Amino acid sequence: MYWVFLLMGVAAEAVSHVVLKATDGFSKPGAIAVVLLGHLSAFLFLAYAMKGMPVGVVHALWAGMAIVGVNLLSILLYRQHLDFMTWLGMGFIVAGVVVVNLGQGHSH
Repeated sequence: MYWVFLLMGVAAEAVSHVVLKATDGFSKPGAIAVVLLGHLSAFLFLAYAMKGMPVGVVHALWAGMAIVGVNLLSILLYRQHLDFMTWLGMGFIVAGVVVVNLGQGHSH
């Protein structure tokens, strides 16, 4: 169940960061509300994930998966173009997430 909370936290964070662009410098109240609720939700979900997983592992997985999620959402919503080096870097992040997950220093 802790993984579900972690994934929900990642999703909330990624959506929040992508919508941040739509705030237009914090001048659009609807987008601002989505950003604030997204960040609040992300921290709530991460707090629950940390009840069953080590803080460092949760943070590393959250950060890595959020970077990938933000980039993928930006491609879909803003037609952002990513070059080869960006894709390569995200591949390394995904590999790092897999390695951390395979580590024996945490429980699921």
